[in-house]
Amino acid sequence: MRIGVLGLQGAVREHLRSLAQLEIKGRIVKKQEDLSGLSGLILPGGESTAISLLAAGSFLEELRRLAREGFPLFGTCAGMILLAHEVEGREDPVIDAIDITVARNASGRQVDSFETVLAVEGIGEDIPAVFIRAPYVTRLGEGVTSLAQHEGSVVMAQQGNTLVSSFHPELTDDPRIHRYFVGMVEEYIRSASKVGVNH
Repeated sequence: MRIGVLGLQGAVREHLRSLAQLEIKGRIVKKQEDLSGLSGLILPGGESTAISLLAAGSFLEELRRLAREGFPLFGTCAGMILLAHEVEGREDPVIDAIDITVARNASGRQVDSFETVLAVEGIGEDIPAVFIRAPYVTRLGEGVTSLAQHEGSVVMAQQGNTLVSSFHPELTDDPRIHRYFVGMVEEYIRSASKVGVNH
């Protein structure tokens, strides 16, 4: 198994460190060719508009294709915005991998960043979470599961092989959310092997 981390902006090294804690090989993905041979992809935080511009063209089209085919994707903060079906204030989605609506910077400005502990369904009751200008989910589509909430707002969700979080699990020393995503990737590999699909 090899999991990529989109390396255009954001906490790339921190996600790689979290994967290394789980003895998972990570790869920085900066261009379309870097996607070859991967079993999953993490889209980190940063500035969603800048990332979408840096990935524009065939690279972005390939990410959309992978999303349509159910390739495992995990977006944190800006990564969640990139994967959302709808973003408030934006006309069109970027990758459109999960049927949610997202409000950008819903948790406040940079100076309003905070840390808390969340109960995350299927993962743990005491998950540390770092929020930095975090987007919140304002609408869950049919088939989307809310995994965690903060003060009444959905901050983590899953639909099929797409996982998103408003917060930054990579900025903590707790690997449980990354382990959960690795489990999703393992299940994808098992399912793909049954039908002869290789990634």
